[in-house]
Order: sequence, then C-alpha cells, then structure tokens
Amino acid sequence: MACVLVIEDNKDNRELMVYLLKYFGHRTLVAPDGEAGIDTVAHGEDRPDLIVCDIHMPKMDGYEVAKQLKGHPEHREIPLIAVTSSAMVGDGQRILCHGFDGYMTKPIDPATFVQQLEEFMSKDIETPAGDRT
Repeated sequence: MACVLVIEDNKDNRELMVYLLKYFGHRTLVAPDGEAGIDTVAHGEDRPDLIVCDIHMPKMDGYEVAKQLKGHPEHREIPLIAVTSSAMVGDGQRILCHGFDGYMTKPIDPATFVQQLEEFMSKDIETPAGDRT
C-alpha cells in the first residue's frame, strides 16, 4: 500500500483520483494547489511514496512544484507524475524536461489509472495488485 499525494485544483478530478487510489488500497493525501502540495510534502506527517500533480493550477503551477521538489535532496527521489490536459505535440517532452518522472493525459481512464501509477512506485512498496478481480 502506497501513500499518494494528489495535487489537483479541480475538485471533481481530485475526488475521482482519490476514489480510485483508495479503491485499490492506497492511502491518499490531497492538496488543491501547488503551494499546498509543497507544504504537505515538506511539513506533513506522512511522506508520500508518489505524487500526482496537475500542471495548470492557481498559486503555483506544476512546473514550479517539480522544480522545488526535484531541487530538494529529501524529496527528489519521490516519483512525480503529471496528470494534465496538455496533449499537444511536444507537451510530454516539456513535462519530462521540467523534472517529472512521467505524465498522463486527462481525462484519466478509470480502468487503467491506478495501474499506470503503480508502474512508477518503488518495488519496495507493496501494491495490492493481486487483489483485483
């Protein structure tokens, strides 16, 4: 079971991601914007095993979140996955160049969302993959 931080300003998207992650046995932390996400990582009680982050958000966008997290020695090893509606040619490469470890496009596919995220999780984290039917 992994602890996943979801940084997403859209309430419906955030709730769907949290629902799916919990359904598959993962714990979740949530942040409605980049500033809150950075604060959760830096000062929260739980250290996330994986971070899912939107790109276009108020207060602090996903690129700045990536810059701050990947620039900090204690946080740079946490896998950071962008979930974004940016699907133009070159957007994926731009996202990776900004420090993200991977990206997924919106709208997410509920049937494969968690499985795709689990591919980025450390092999030391027990994922409840065997429990799916």
